[in-house]
Amino acid sequence: MQIAPPRFGPRATALLILALLAAVAATELTMGRPPICTCGHVALWHGAIDSGNSQHLLDWYSPSHVIHGFLFYGATWLLLRRLPVRFRLLIAVVIEAGWELLENSPIVIDRYRTATMALGYIGDSVLNSLSDIGCMMIGFALARRLPLWATIMLAIGFELLTLAVIRDNLTLNVLMLLWPVEAIRHWQAS
Repeated sequence: MQIAPPRFGPRATALLILALLAAVAATELTMGRPPICTCGHVALWHGAIDSGNSQHLLDWYSPSHVIHGFLFYGATWLLLRRLPVRFRLLIAVVIEAGWELLENSPIVIDRYRTATMALGYIGDSVLNSLSDIGCMMIGFALARRLPLWATIMLAIGFELLTLAVIRDNLTLNVLMLLWPVEAIRHWQAS
């Protein structure tokens, strides 16, 4: 089955992505998410795993969102490679935006608190959510430019780095969210 390419160019795609970002921000504000950290300031990097996590621009979970971009690029290349890259990026942004909204819903925030090491997790600030989507777009762009082996090595490096530093990464995050393992939870908390 062939999918007809969309009839809009790069400028229209960029405007659609900006509209999606604005819709995510508006929806999260309506959901009661704080626009920035409730601490009152914005940091480029927040490296501590504490109440400031997921509240600033970048944190130890930002590499996971870059890996989302790698995965979305790979999936759209495999399944939709005849579509222009800009349309595949738009699809990736829609998926990541949907995840950010779901991740910041009360049911998922509660799941993180009960099933993962994120005992005090309060959800993302709107700024952090938008930054997570930006990190995904960076990952998508990197995967488009880098050789496959380099993308895979970078993903493995991100996973090992965050595992070593915070005892968490995308793989463990997904596992613990979907099928919590008590031994892993104890190890992460120690």
